[in-house]
Amino acid sequence: MTALEEPRREQLLNAADRVVSREGPGASMNAIAAEAGITKPILYRHFGDRSGLFQALTERHTSGLLAAVRSALAEPLERRERVELVLDTYLAGIEARPQVYRLLTHPEAGDPDGVGNALAPALRQIADEITTAVTAQVDLGPDAPLLSQAWGRAITGMVLAAGDWWLETRPCPRARMVQALADLLWGRLAAAAPLPAAPLPSGPNNHEPDE
Repeated sequence: MTALEEPRREQLLNAADRVVSREGPGASMNAIAAEAGITKPILYRHFGDRSGLFQALTERHTSGLLAAVRSALAEPLERRERVELVLDTYLAGIEARPQVYRLLTHPEAGDPDGVGNALAPALRQIADEITTAVTAQVDLGPDAPLLSQAWGRAITGMVLAAGDWWLETRPCPRARMVQALADLLWGRLAAAAPLPAAPLPSGPNNHEPDE
């Protein structure tokens, strides 16, 4: 892709974003082309076909969601606050664009390319990020390698399922849902001791004090 093509591609993705936000995962290429003020052949020239366009759109949103979760995991907060922030970051992300979330998680009938399953790679990455954070921050004893891996995947799956239900039914405000999920996770996390912070690397500014 040339430097001149990139802004046009982003404009087309922005138009697709707006149409999907209004119409949901069934948004047509005709509607997206009309929103962008172009003809369908121009869309096909940039993305190949409808599947290619929607794949580009979902990659945009999954990378944004992953970056937001990674940033929340890295915040210098107390453990409970970090748990709540990560939960809230995910729920806020799907709440902000519910129709795009449905595109990411709910394939259309006859979706041979699995466009509606595009969130799966990002979820695996989120699970890996949680595993890394648990491994680095929580003392789980001799079973730490197993538990951190299991917890990373279990937490991700739980939040995905609960978030899907919450977005569909809206039984409570987001803050209440965050609290409910954090309470469920907190028992074992609260019981585990923190691991000591990693030592600073040795260097010219990190000498031991002179005796």
